[in-house]
Order: sequence, then C-alpha cells, then structure tokens
Amino acid sequence: MTRHFLRDDDISPAEQAEILDLALVLKRDRFQAKPLAGPQTVAVIFDKSSTRTRVSFAVGIADLGGSPLIISTANSQLGGKETAADTARVLERQVAAIVWRTYGQAGLEEMSLGTTVPVVNALSDDFHPCQLLADLLTIREHRGELAGLTLTFLGDGACNMAHSYLLAGATAGMHIRIASPAGYTPQPQVLADAEAIAATTGGSIALYTDPAEAVTGVDVVVTDTWVSMGFEEEKAARVASLGSYRVDSALLARAKPDALFMHCLPADRGYEVTADVIDGPQSIIWDEAENRLHAQKALLVWLLGHNTNP
Repeated sequence: MTRHFLRDDDISPAEQAEILDLALVLKRDRFQAKPLAGPQTVAVIFDKSSTRTRVSFAVGIADLGGSPLIISTANSQLGGKETAADTARVLERQVAAIVWRTYGQAGLEEMSLGTTVPVVNALSDDFHPCQLLADLLTIREHRGELAGLTLTFLGDGACNMAHSYLLAGATAGMHIRIASPAGYTPQPQVLADAEAIAATTGGSIALYTDPAEAVTGVDVVVTDTWVSMGFEEEKAARVASLGSYRVDSALLARAKPDALFMHCLPADRGYEVTADVIDGPQSIIWDEAENRLHAQKALLVWLLGHNTNP
C-alpha cells in the first residue's frame, strides 16, 4: 500500500510523533539518510510561486541522495490538456515521489488515487500539512512536549493554515484556538474532523471572535497573511474585516510571558503582524522556516519506507 500525505490527518498521532522524531535526527546529521541514492528523482510541481517550499524540497531531496525535478504547470500539460490522474500515471513510472503545490485539494486527491508512488501536498487552498510538520517541530524544539500546549491562530480561520493547525494540532494533543470574524470561520467538516481527533488525543478545539480573549494565557500565537494567492482582489475587504486581529506587542502581551510567535511567511508587515513582533525576541519564524527542510526530509523518508509497491 502506498501512503500519501494530502492533509494533516493522513497520519496518526503515533506516526506524526515518529516523523517529528526523525526530523530531529536528520537535523542533527543532515546527510545520514540516503533513501533516494542513485540518484532517484522526485517530481516537485508548482502551480503557485514559492520560496520556502521550492528551496526546502529541492535541497532536502538532494540531501537524501536524490534529484529534484522542478515542474511548472505553466510549462507542462497538467491542468491543461492532461488530467492529474493521467499525469500521475506518467510520472510514477519515472519518479520516486510526487510533490505538488496547487490550488484545489481535489486535484491532489485525484492524483493520489491508484498512484504507486507517494503524493505529497506541498500546499493547497484547503491545507498546508508540510508547513505544520515544520511548525510542530519548531514548537517542540522550544517547548518540549506538544501535548497540552495551547496555541491561538488569528485571522482568516477558513484559510489552509487554520485548517492544518486544527487537524495537526489536535493530532498532537494540543489545545487549538481559532480567532476570526464572522465569514472567516473554518470549514464545518474540517472543524468536525479536528474535534473528533482531539477527543482521542486529549486536545481541544475552540473558536473565538475576540482576539484579546483568544490569546490570553496561551503558549503560542500564530497568524498568516490575510491575502493569500488568488484573493488579491479582496484585499481591501479583508483588511477591513481582519484589522482587529493584527498581532502587535499589546496583543502578544496577553499571552504567556514566554509565548512564542510564529508565521509561515511571507508576511505582510504592518497588516497581520507588526514589525516589532515579527522581529522581536518571542518570534521564532526563522527556525520555523529552516525546519521546513528537516520536517519534509523526514516525511519523505517515512513515506518511502511505508511504500510497499515494487
């Protein structure tokens, strides 16, 4: 059976911990694991522009002994003349894994159906599970055990990062708070899935509309851009709706004195977060960005080890 990683709850709590453990090992010794020696090739497909995803996957695949094949859908048949399923049937005969940064989650689901190599969601409109592995790794490095920690995400609660925090945080046994205005709340099914997971791990899920209440006494404060790719025309409306959810020093001060601040980047400084917070002593965004490399390497090693196809 081929394992894929399309959303955060595609792995169990034990499997999540196993991948994070492996990431710490690979961070200490970057070149000890070579499952892609040959070199074998991993297709890394981009529908969207990228910095951290492109660099971390390209470098990580090389670290693992492989060769990254960077594909732009603008210069391929995918999404034009060819379906995701047909593209996967072509690629699986030549590559060890497929990584795709795209828009619709449905395309990833289609690509994974019957595919004999692992398919990895490098970002979709609904989820950003690779980022969450890196974020959990970073929190664990700074705070130790994840279970029992409280994390607040502020801003667009319907975005991919909020959805992934709900699922991955619940899987880790964390208490996840989403603070957002009406019209920006998480998808009901994602919320229900996260609540079901939390019921088994000792975590919890809570929704807030008051940002001050949401961050009071928490261990980690997180935000993300208010205007993701594809929503540029809505910028004015989004800024007007989300303005009170900006993370500034006064809001951060309501969290625990040693609370961590995180942002997956790129950041719109002065919008969702002020410069004094993102550059301040509680910010761990550069560790977070680096850990994309180590978490994704661990994920690839784990997926390839669980791929039982010949």
